[in-house]
Amino acid sequence: MRELVRQVGGGLGEAVLAIVVAAVVAAVGLEAFSVVHWPAFNSSNVTRSITTVGQVVTIALLVGAVALIRLRRARRFAEVLTWVGISGFVTVTLGMPLAATKLYLLGISVDQEFRTEYLTRLTDTAALHDMTYAGLPPFYPAGWFWIGGRVANLLGVAGWEAFKPWAIMSLSIASVLAYVLWSKLIRADWAVAVAAVTTVVMVAYASPEAYSAVLVILFAPAMVLAWGALYRPELADDARPDTVETRSTTAETQSATAEVQPATADARPATADTRPATAGTQPATADIRPATAETRLATAEAQPATAAARSATAETHSATTETRSATTETQTATADTQSATAETRLATADSWPATVDARPPTADVRPATAEPRPTTAGGWGAVLGTGLFLGVSAMSYSLFFVVAVFAVVLMGLLAWLSLWWQQRTNPWRLLWPILIRLIGMGVLAGILALLVWAPYLAKALTGGRALSNTAFHYLPESGSQLPLPMFEFSLLGALCLVGTVWLVLRSVRSRRAQALGIAVVAIYLWSLLSMAVTVGGTTLLSFRLEPILQVLLAAAGVFGLAEGGRAIYRALNEPQRFRTVAVVVSVLAVLAFAQHIPNILSNEITTAYTDTDGNGERADKRSPSAVSWYRAVDAALLADTGRPRDQTVVLTADTSFLAYYPYFGFQALTSHYANPLADFAGRAREIGHWSSLKTPAELLDALAASPWRTPDAFVFRTSGDNYTLRLSEDVYPNDPNVRRYTVTFPKTLFDDPHFHSTVAGPFTVITVQR
Repeated sequence: MRELVRQVGGGLGEAVLAIVVAAVVAAVGLEAFSVVHWPAFNSSNVTRSITTVGQVVTIALLVGAVALIRLRRARRFAEVLTWVGISGFVTVTLGMPLAATKLYLLGISVDQEFRTEYLTRLTDTAALHDMTYAGLPPFYPAGWFWIGGRVANLLGVAGWEAFKPWAIMSLSIASVLAYVLWSKLIRADWAVAVAAVTTVVMVAYASPEAYSAVLVILFAPAMVLAWGALYRPELADDARPDTVETRSTTAETQSATAEVQPATADARPATADTRPATAGTQPATADIRPATAETRLATAEAQPATAAARSATAETHSATTETRSATTETQTATADTQSATAETRLATADSWPATVDARPPTADVRPATAEPRPTTAGGWGAVLGTGLFLGVSAMSYSLFFVVAVFAVVLMGLLAWLSLWWQQRTNPWRLLWPILIRLIGMGVLAGILALLVWAPYLAKALTGGRALSNTAFHYLPESGSQLPLPMFEFSLLGALCLVGTVWLVLRSVRSRRAQALGIAVVAIYLWSLLSMAVTVGGTTLLSFRLEPILQVLLAAAGVFGLAEGGRAIYRALNEPQRFRTVAVVVSVLAVLAFAQHIPNILSNEITTAYTDTDGNGERADKRSPSAVSWYRAVDAALLADTGRPRDQTVVLTADTSFLAYYPYFGFQALTSHYANPLADFAGRAREIGHWSSLKTPAELLDALAASPWRTPDAFVFRTSGDNYTLRLSEDVYPNDPNVRRYTVTFPKTLFDDPHFHSTVAGPFTVITVQR
């Protein structure tokens, strides 16, 4: 327990420091970018140039951190340098291209509209409210949005305006946390490399959906952590009676040896004291340990004879000397055997999952000496870490949570089958330790998940009107094929190909390869299942898992290049300049890919400049859209209703208005992002019914009889003698999966003192006077 507390406390402390550094770097960087008047990214190459300079500087910081680690100098400074380098890279790569706009990638268009609406809602209130519908708890996990909303509220910034800095800052923090986690699992210099490369890939392919990207970057190390928690052969050893007897005999023998060899014990305390602790946990060295024990017994038998000879006359000194000589030779043999044991440990360290808490991959740089093996927490630190990741996933992104659970359960199943195949003992006794750990992960994840899911579950279980959920009704072309990034002709494709080869070659001996390989298999199985369930009229949105797959294979690619490069280096008789060449080529490859990221995100960046922001301006300085009239619409609503925004329900087809101002809406943008408790289809029919009425009295009666809270105001577009709303409906399995249609209200339907109208540019605001 003490070791568990030490590990968890140390890890959390380091994580907190890393978060602080990343947040400061992102905040300072974004503030520095904002004080300069930059040209629009889509009409000038100035910001692209500064982006490249910033990327070179941050990558240089990471190279410097690796150099310090390799030289074993200023380790703490190297860690801080890594935190600054990784968070700085994210900040400059995303913040600089967006420096001249207040909007994030994709602006306020398509999916980014509902995400901005959610952040605006939770900036206005700390309570868990649905982004659109009044009186409903949220269906979509609020974790990322709630934290961002609280930060925006604290700083007095509008939700839509806080979206960009919060997205960039959260990605910087998540990337640094990924490094911290990797550094607990593998050797420090490799941790810097794999964290940097996976961050580059995440920024390129996952950053538009920031609230999911924070999980994408953490997925790979979390899977390594989970495998270390579940696949522990020493637990299987505990289930074997012959192992228990062997451990007892070994312990007794070593105790006797310690009693009769005080001098030896004093001279070698680390070896004598720590060997029994690991005697039962290294099956790969079992063939060497018996020899060691037998040698120690021989030593123990020889020592009493030596003691008796010392008490005899001077004539027996010669015999005593011979006895001591024999004892010395025996101890020398023991030391040789122990040294061999240490070398065997080094050889098995990479494939031994029991020591996940103690960075076993660093074994290849440890000297082949009989050093004491670090005490571990028995894998319970990994259990807590995995449960924490699953819980955060449940609080942030439901799909990734379910996929992560699927992968972890698959790991548990494979760990059980593997141990049973190796031990050939009672399978149920092998299953129980694994099941306990899975339950521990589930309990922690469940507690965290309830923080955001409890209101919705309570509402759904106590008479909520749940009725439809079309969130899974989307099947783009990419979702109908298996993603195979390793066969793309690009730098990332080559890296993923190396990673694939490494996963296959090292799947037997390397814990990292096993963990990452199982995660990759889980994603492919999920993709196949998603395609299969289309027969039932739905999907599992497997196309959204592509960034996770790319990051997993990129991480594997880094390990493949590191181990493959080392093998080539040795095969070529260790040429003097080989390492320098390998490092230079690797760094240039990362830089080449990094400076291409703005091209990969070109459409997303351009949209951030062409959309009209909440101030009614376009960042490219061109004529704004009708959004520029939202401020006048807001003023009319406040004046005519006399109520705060969060107490007013508005029916409008221009739902981006709800992303800029925290009004509640009567109907969401599409059914795919609507709360299932809101009955999107039923509300659409109700709107159609209202439009078919003939007189204002009939409309007022219909509003009064509605099962939902009816609009306090309508925001229409005008078309001749009619007001119009452009609504949507789900048309899955078609692609696109949304059909737009127009609902027309005669102007005469609102010709009554109970309705007050105000014209604001292209909009007509009609408030209901009740």
